[in-house]
Amino acid sequence: MPLVVVVTNDVADRFRGFLASVMLEIAPAVYISPRMTKGVRERTWKVLTDWHDAEPRGSVVMVWRDNNETGGVGLAHLGIPPRELVEVDNMWLVRTRRNRWDL
Repeated sequence: MPLVVVVTNDVADRFRGFLASVMLEIAPAVYISPRMTKGVRERTWKVLTDWHDAEPRGSVVMVWRDNNETGGVGLAHLGIPPRELVEVDNMWLVRTRRNRWDL
């Protein structure tokens, strides 16, 4: 059961209330769970995704240990801009994918 971290930015209050009910808020809008199972993590993410789809404001990022992903870190996000982990010259970088019309 790996550590899970969720960071929110400019989301509705219900996101923060829900996350505080299943995780520990260690700083404003930063939540951790030291031993969250994969099933609980996936259900938590489903709730956040459904709410964000209904009210697409702000952003949410979830990070957890995943040995099958780049850098051993799983990354899920809601909001703009989307991010992904990439490995370049044995370093891990976060790439922000932008729309082609962005400058």
